[in-house]
Amino acid sequence: MPKRSTGVSRIAAAALAIIATVCASVGVAQVAAQAPAEDALKQIVAEGNPAYLDWSTALIDRERIATLYEVNGYRLLWSDGAKPTTAAIDLLHELRQAGDRGLDPQDYPGERLASLLKKLLDTPHSGVEQWALFDASLSLAGMRLLSDLHYGRIDPATVGHNLTVERIKLDIPSTLTHLASAVDVAAALDALEPQFTHYALLKRQLMQYRALAAGAGSNDLPALPAKSVKPGDAYAGAAQLQRFLTALGDMPNGSPASDATSTTAPPQALTPSLVDALKHFQSRHGEKPDGVLGAATFAELTKPLSTRVRQIELTMERFRWLPAKLASAPIIVNIPQFRLFAFESTSDSEAHIRQMDVIVGKAFEGTQTPVFTADMTYLIFRPYWEVPYSIALKEIVPGARSHPTYLDKHQMEIVRGSGDAATVMANTRENVALVAKGVLRVRQKPGPNNSLGLVKFMFPNPYNVYLHSTPAQALFNESRRDFSHGCVRVSDPAGLAQYVLRDSPEWTREKILAAMNGTETLTVTLKNHIRVYIVYGTALATEKGNVLFFDDIYGHDQRLEEALNSRRPLPAAAAGAGDPES
Repeated sequence: MPKRSTGVSRIAAAALAIIATVCASVGVAQVAAQAPAEDALKQIVAEGNPAYLDWSTALIDRERIATLYEVNGYRLLWSDGAKPTTAAIDLLHELRQAGDRGLDPQDYPGERLASLLKKLLDTPHSGVEQWALFDASLSLAGMRLLSDLHYGRIDPATVGHNLTVERIKLDIPSTLTHLASAVDVAAALDALEPQFTHYALLKRQLMQYRALAAGAGSNDLPALPAKSVKPGDAYAGAAQLQRFLTALGDMPNGSPASDATSTTAPPQALTPSLVDALKHFQSRHGEKPDGVLGAATFAELTKPLSTRVRQIELTMERFRWLPAKLASAPIIVNIPQFRLFAFESTSDSEAHIRQMDVIVGKAFEGTQTPVFTADMTYLIFRPYWEVPYSIALKEIVPGARSHPTYLDKHQMEIVRGSGDAATVMANTRENVALVAKGVLRVRQKPGPNNSLGLVKFMFPNPYNVYLHSTPAQALFNESRRDFSHGCVRVSDPAGLAQYVLRDSPEWTREKILAAMNGTETLTVTLKNHIRVYIVYGTALATEKGNVLFFDDIYGHDQRLEEALNSRRPLPAAAAGAGDPES
């Protein structure tokens, strides 16, 4: 995030101090300055202002400002033409502190508006034109803040995501009108943010990680003396590591510096308590919690804390793409976490969410699991695996050509037609050639060795991606689990089947297991559709007070960063404009 100018910050701070003095001595009543302001506001709406209201950056802003003042009779909303309202002061504060909400303060000219207000207050007989400029500029900044908090700063489609969600439509001009008379501006803005417990937790952790990032050098650990430092081994950075893990919350305050003595001398080796803290850190960062300080763990420990701050901010942005409130209990898969969450209700309380590990698509173009939403409508016990043409062409056809028994060995068959009733064709070289041409297709028979396992969960979508079980259970022992061709493999398929069939009490766990291990392919339609969200977030705050961080396996954080940087470039004329001392 770009650093603020020291001069601008000093001016803005002085402005707010003056504002506070004015409010204390005079009080702020919301009084309308009528006829003179009307002409000034109409001119501003028509022409804009290169310093504060450049309509070329977002044409909808001009339409919203015009609507706002037309509905309100072209009166000043944020002052009486001589002094600002309490709401104006509060909104200025929120604009300057937008970073606390995971936004970029540079998107909202709070600093320059504070400087403009200082200039107006320093000039007792400022013209109404200047007060009108301040009013319209604050309104525009407020509108952008409202929209960004409620909808997010960019459309997820611009980064290749297909998140079709029903959003509460926000009338931006009307909402800003109410904000201008709000008793508590901060609370009004809070209500526009995602109403998820885990969003609030992440927002709270953002403040802590900002503070940690401000403490330069806290994680500048000495280099490893060898490939790794094992429990009990000497390490020159042990004391600094302990301080850092304590600051992160991985090591409880008051932990002994050494488990061998009762002294408080700084540790010089990986003591048992330090190893426990290191394991906690490793678990939070998706690594095997072995307590060994190896290259991978060292890299996570020494990663700039500003990077962690940015992971939190980007995940908060993705929260804004979801419905503000859930309409029904969903299933959510977080791709880089390799984790599935099945909600028991519309609350995201961890006590009411079933969780399980998953395997997602490989981190290569064409095999990545897409980010999208769809409705689960049915599941299939003992499914066929209809091999996609791309996989058949690249993997199955070469195998069948090299080894005549390849298809039989993998319980596959060549078929003509669609559906389970397709005609089975002979395994001949000629028919393999027709598979390569796309005339015939290949499918794998149901059974324990089927690539889809014994059940798949269907939510029709353009990507042909679904949830399913897998015979390759050993892969769930890996900490990084991107192994599939795009579909999501679940570690507890019977448990998930029991969850999705919870509205059909006749489907007991025993019956589900019998269907999975039976002899027939069986399709079961759900009584109620279940919304499925396949999402991507590289940070997650837990109710225990931890923050989990995950690798950006698909590079989506980088793409989102680039999209945010290019969304609304400030006009060149705005740089420094409006600052009395610039």
